[in-house]
Amino acid sequence: MRHIEVVAAVIRHDNRIFATQRGYGEFKDKWEFPGGKLEEGEKPEDALVREIKEELATDIEVGEHIVTVDTDYPTFHITMHVYWCEVLNGELTLLEHEAAKWLEIDENLPNAVDWLPADMIVVNKILGK
Repeated sequence: MRHIEVVAAVIRHDNRIFATQRGYGEFKDKWEFPGGKLEEGEKPEDALVREIKEELATDIEVGEHIVTVDTDYPTFHITMHVYWCEVLNGELTLLEHEAAKWLEIDENLPNAVDWLPADMIVVNKILGK
């Protein structure tokens, strides 16, 4: 089974987090935390800064590591390194995603959007489940 290593940013402002909707591919219309694939030899934090700049035209500060998720999808295995992040500058402009939302961190978060399975694990971790 193919293995993919990625990073994801949980961009936080006050008690809200930023979620994006995939606009392409096998999981089109599902929701996720923005990020992307690590390049060979790249540190997760550096990959996250690069990916958010490419996807959202925004500079972020990478904070505390939240969780590393390992999970299987039908055609691949994913390892996703997830970090709290804050916007340094930029307007979170969607360059690759179909839509985005700021979501309250509360008990409704798991049902707020149709999360991808790996991202649902992150949601539950954020909520202390």
